Amino acid sequence: MNDVVLVINGGSSSLKFAVYAVHAVQTVQPVAPALQRIAHGQVSSLAGAAPKLAVWGHDDALLTDEPVTAPSDRTQVHDSALAHALRWLAAHRGRHELVAVGHRVVHGGQRLRQPVRITPDILDALAALEPLAPLHQPRNLAAVRAMSRLQPALPQVACFDTAFHVTQPPVAQAFALPDEPRYADIKRYGFHGLSYEYIASVLPQHLGAARADRRVVVAHLGNGASLCGLKQRRSVATTMGFTATDGLMMGTRCGSLDPGVVLYLIAQLGMRADEVQTLLNERSGLLGVSGLSSDMRTLEASGTPQADAAIELFCYRITRELGSLAAALGGLDALVFTGGIGEHSARVRERVCRDARWLGIKLDDESNRRGAVCISTPTSRVAVNVIATDEEQMIARHVCALLGVRADVADAAT
Repeated sequence: MNDVVLVINGGSSSLKFAVYAVHAVQTVQPVAPALQRIAHGQVSSLAGAAPKLAVWGHDDALLTDEPVTAPSDRTQVHDSALAHALRWLAAHRGRHELVAVGHRVVHGGQRLRQPVRITPDILDALAALEPLAPLHQPRNLAAVRAMSRLQPALPQVACFDTAFHVTQPPVAQAFALPDEPRYADIKRYGFHGLSYEYIASVLPQHLGAARADRRVVVAHLGNGASLCGLKQRRSVATTMGFTATDGLMMGTRCGSLDPGVVLYLIAQLGMRADEVQTLLNERSGLLGVSGLSSDMRTLEASGTPQADAAIELFCYRITRELGSLAAALGGLDALVFTGGIGEHSARVRERVCRDARWLGIKLDDESNRRGAVCISTPTSRVAVNVIATDEEQMIARHVCALLGVRADVADAAT
């Protein structure tokens, strides 16, 4: 019987999960396990009247697409979704025993700087950070609480999007606020760390060992978007800051904003704090500028002036921040696109690379159009790659490590 690790990413509208089998591999050294993804899926439309469970196998073949009974108590949506997913997995997992659960948790704050087993005290500490990640943290923790109620004896591990950025120098984390104890926790934390950590781990496979350790910017572009500058495959600077609202324009988030705008919204327009939060996090970004959608695919297909303006602003902000990170790194040797938009939008990649030609980027148009891994020309001074991220695999690795087992990946594609 093989041990299984369940990875959960609890969101507001969906609960995503992946299941990894830990296969023991006999070597001359102590036994080292190999991770193999055997299934992944999601319960979608959590907030709607007709949620659905979809599960795909190791070969991405659809195994089920079935309705989930919506609970009458809407505060129990994560419990209902998770219970349905667990029942399906229990009925189909064969000779696999679930031994631990790993959760993506967006914010670890100042105290929690590496993966940690979840206890009641840890859960309270993470709940206190909800104002710093209002779109994500409450939903991440709802999945933790649901699993605690469903299987209280099962070990749960929190893996933080902020943890990867603790290697940044103090100057990159600092805000120009008074040096007083009351402001000590206000700093640039950075996010999308699990994605960046995975990309950093596979860079040598794509760039070669020498270039992978040089000056690299990774562009994680999706509904949430940020850039991270790496040296020696460690975070040096990133675009997100104290909260996940900072930095690039995103699907529904505004990104960097003059603090005076917030004061104006409150003092002059009479908006409450919760209204400002909703405006900046849920009604801005691609959705707000286009007036149409937060989905880049919809905007690219629409061709309306407002949609084009939203895409233009999105790419402009990426290009500006790319220049900023190149300055922080002292130059640029490689650019990596990842995330839903980064991996699938040739238009966004083309525009960013075209506007960053001054950095030495030469785009191979045909390679970009067909979505090749390397999309720069042989004469480009900066290598440009498209690499699919895998945050779930990174979480599974951390769970195994925290439980005292070093995990090597047997087959990242399965």
